[in-house]
Amino acid sequence: MEGKLPIWSLVENASLTVQFIMVLLFLASFISWVMIFQRHQVLRKARRSMRQFEDRFWSGVDLAQLFRDVNQSPNTICGAENIFRAGLQEFTRLTQKANREPDVVMNGVQRAMRVAMAREEEKLERHLPFLATVGSTAPYMGLFGTVWGVMNAFRGLATVQHAAISVVAPGIAEALITTAIGLFAAIPAVVAYNRFASQAESLLSNYETFADEFSSILYRRVHSV
Repeated sequence: MEGKLPIWSLVENASLTVQFIMVLLFLASFISWVMIFQRHQVLRKARRSMRQFEDRFWSGVDLAQLFRDVNQSPNTICGAENIFRAGLQEFTRLTQKANREPDVVMNGVQRAMRVAMAREEEKLERHLPFLATVGSTAPYMGLFGTVWGVMNAFRGLATVQHAAISVVAPGIAEALITTAIGLFAAIPAVVAYNRFASQAESLLSNYETFADEFSSILYRRVHSV
């Protein structure tokens, strides 16, 4: 046990190139964890607000009254509410015009809801590309640092007369730490990306379903007038 080298001394004695890669990986890992906690909160609130708004929407409340309520206290996190607000606002604007055609009204409403849905998709998938980038590149950065460190260790071995494992072991150990740091940064990023991407896709599917159902309600209303 006495012959073990402290990990910090291996990091401290590593070459500048390896130390630079370690710093980048630690920084990427820190930013990834910040984004992981932030995305978790955003998606959790989006799912909860989606359920709450759908309960209000399907409770039989008058759409005009619901529209006034959500305009007075808008919940920007709720994607279904934002889609509802955009669709009904466009529906009201177009139906107030003289000689309006039902198909023209519905095309405008669906276009407005598609724009609102695209904004929601952008919000749900924010920061996910960074997590995917860290998950795919961090192992390679760690591997590059390991290869560089091992190369320096064997170069140093060539300058001594009597080669021994005790001479090359510290250099190889400090090089392998870079791979460990790369995996430490990559594994949580990959797991979080897969989980958040699946949750975002599920929410977007719910938004599309809501938009279709809401569009059907407005379609019946505009053709009944």
